[in-house]
Amino acid sequence: MMSSQFAGRVTLLRDRVESFDRYPFNLPAIRHLEQLELHPQVTFFVGENGSGKSTLLEALAVSLGFNAEGGSKNFRFDTRVSHSVLHEYLRIAKGFRRPRTGFFLRAESFFNVATEIERLDNEPSFGPPVIHSYGGHSLHEQSHGESFLSLLTHRFGPQGLYILDEPEAALSPQRQLAVLSRLHDLVLEGSQFVIATHSPLLMAYPNARIFQCDGNGVQVVNYEDTEHFQVTRDFLANPQRMLRTLLER
Repeated sequence: MMSSQFAGRVTLLRDRVESFDRYPFNLPAIRHLEQLELHPQVTFFVGENGSGKSTLLEALAVSLGFNAEGGSKNFRFDTRVSHSVLHEYLRIAKGFRRPRTGFFLRAESFFNVATEIERLDNEPSFGPPVIHSYGGHSLHEQSHGESFLSLLTHRFGPQGLYILDEPEAALSPQRQLAVLSRLHDLVLEGSQFVIATHSPLLMAYPNARIFQCDGNGVQVVNYEDTEHFQVTRDFLANPQRMLRTLLER
């Protein structure tokens, strides 16, 4: 039976890779990669900086038809070509349902997406301004966190496929909890999320599949077994003790 999820099994076509000693195939998350099974609702990729999780997420997004710098599948701008060739070596199994909408969010290039929206709205058009789909207020005239919440609230809709790279980058803890609530609404409306994050708040979403990217490759882990949860728990349990250890000279 075909899966009803939008994106399912991810396979690295290892026989096509000429060398695992060159970028991006030398990254820990990629070097040992064979297959991944994305969760039909929420999948997280977690790991240290440089482990390859964002590179993998970017390749997933491009392979699924999104613009490398972010946006919907209708966005085709290039501020600076910097994405890897990894997407050319991935095969992604798709379900029989097609998403009604979708978006690829990259925290580091969301500014470029906002600029592209303004550029599109400055061109002659018979349709409504693009910014109306994002709350009607310029994303450049909001804080980074406010603009992302506008995106989540106004642009994201039911039965969508959403790929998010470190969405917590500009969000306070309280706003991260608001994101969790909105994410849940969208999941109940048939949406699927794939998220790279460092946030122990976001990755606490119930029943999500968490992939840990480290020197051994990519493995499924429980939430309580992630370093993010353990370090945060230990620090909050006794911050003074942790600070004495860190700051002692």
